[in-house]
Amino acid sequence: MSNVFIAFQKNEESRAIVNAILADNPAAIVNDQPAMVKIDVPGRMVIRKSTIEEEIGRDFDLQEMQIHLITMSGNVDETDEEFTLCWNQ
Repeated sequence: MSNVFIAFQKNEESRAIVNAILADNPAAIVNDQPAMVKIDVPGRMVIRKSTIEEEIGRDFDLQEMQIHLITMSGNVDETDEEFTLCWNQ
């Protein structure tokens, strides 16, 4: 099974996004760099709006992630509530 990944600029707001991803994806592996944070997950990563809102303490539109996003790998499936990366097989 191949990993999917997503990488964010390292800043205060992306820290809440990363914490939410780790909460929703127990198999996630974090690669913490000086200017970015990369998260690898085997097969499928789910990013939930509700979990980010809990972490950040306010309403959150998933498209706000784009501001902090550096790169990602995998096929994207996006709704108003979830952002999913996976490899279609």
